[in-house]
Amino acid sequence: MDKTYLISQSTSLSLVIVISLLFTVLGLYHSKKFKGINNYLTANRNIGLFSLTTSLIASALGAWILFGPAAAATWGGLGAVIGYALGTAFPMIFLIYLGKKIRTEFPKGSSLIEFMRRKFGKSLFKLVLLITIFYMFIFLCAEVTAVAVLINYISGTELWITALIVLMATLTYTLYGGLRASIFTDNIQMIVITFLLLISISYILSYTGNSYSLEFIKQKNPQLLSSSYVPSYTAGLTFFIAVAATNLFHQGNWQRVYAAKDYQTLKKSLLISFFIIIPIVFFMGFTGMVSFSVDPSQRPDLGFFTLLLKEQTQTLSLLIIILGLALTISTVDTLVNAISSLLVVDGKATFNLSNKTDYLKLSRYFIIIISLVSFFIASKGFDILYLFLLADLLCCAFVYTVFFSFYNKRLNEKTAYFAIVIGLIGGFLLFPFPDFSKSLLVGLLMSKEMFSPFVLQSLLFLSFMVATFLPAIILEIKKR
Repeated sequence: MDKTYLISQSTSLSLVIVISLLFTVLGLYHSKKFKGINNYLTANRNIGLFSLTTSLIASALGAWILFGPAAAATWGGLGAVIGYALGTAFPMIFLIYLGKKIRTEFPKGSSLIEFMRRKFGKSLFKLVLLITIFYMFIFLCAEVTAVAVLINYISGTELWITALIVLMATLTYTLYGGLRASIFTDNIQMIVITFLLLISISYILSYTGNSYSLEFIKQKNPQLLSSSYVPSYTAGLTFFIAVAATNLFHQGNWQRVYAAKDYQTLKKSLLISFFIIIPIVFFMGFTGMVSFSVDPSQRPDLGFFTLLLKEQTQTLSLLIIILGLALTISTVDTLVNAISSLLVVDGKATFNLSNKTDYLKLSRYFIIIISLVSFFIASKGFDILYLFLLADLLCCAFVYTVFFSFYNKRLNEKTAYFAIVIGLIGGFLLFPFPDFSKSLLVGLLMSKEMFSPFVLQSLLFLSFMVATFLPAIILEIKKR
């Protein structure tokens, strides 16, 4: 069996342990100099341009970029690649304006939920808090699963081993050092990620020859580049809306908005991050189209690896493991600290426990529990794409109402609730079942024959569109 793998399990396991321990030691050592709750939550609000930029990019580019864009490109074509890239990067642009607003009106805050609590009181913010934690939990599961699957693909190492090492290492330094430790390790991880991505890109461009081109794809799979290919448009819009909406609820991003030493630093950092993220995600998606055109029988989500490792080079395999670990740990530490910070900041208002409750300690217990669940999911190799899409749908139903409230002081909690619930109902009615052949409305409540082929083929797209824009229509009607 081992002969079918690119490197041995012992080599792979040794590398996983060494890299994970290295980041753990660095995170713990750096954190000793910066203690206290302000460093844990917002890094004392004095992070400079370089550190903030590398942290934003490293946190945004998890191990999912090695799988997701390539898979989407095989059925959504160029539109899906563009949508994925823009959807990942555009929250940086939104945060330039939203970040200025929230830093001005709530300068001592550390989360989006605090702003919602101040705006609407003690009810709606709990729902936003629940959705935010659910989304980040799914993201955590996806990241740990992705790196476990990657290392299993290269060396045959059992999934649970990689998942356990990565989670234990990340929890050790993140629960101790908080945001300060996360940002410091992100800086190092981003340098590693940049170096290894450049090597990977150079290798693929050098050894794929004429295959890595629009002309080759046009010859083999012209529909992927065709302007009349409808799935390209629907996939592009779906990924743009879904990815952009969910990232706006990512507490890790909001922590970094508050961590910037001033607004100009934040603005420059977000702009630089925007222009760096787009080409990276686009390249990953394009490799999916190339790989699919070379050999359609390959697994869609392994497009990047089939091009890079087609010569079964051991050195490249080791580099890919390091890249995967750096991408994963940089994202996992952000998610762990983000979820923990929400419970520290909003725990008292949410749970109304005893005044003596130590919410920092409580948050750490909670993180350990959800990490155990993430470990179980990753060790089984479950495909959590469907759950991810569900989390995306929930965020889409919330996004307009939540951020509309930033600029409309007259929006009350009752109206906001109503708009969100209508968006959720509309989205759920069209949200496809796991086999993507039908939904509650299409195929269950009403016969499929009553709907056009476009509706039947675009349930996911339509569910996101309805969930996102129906609340906007409701609020516009109420305003008039």
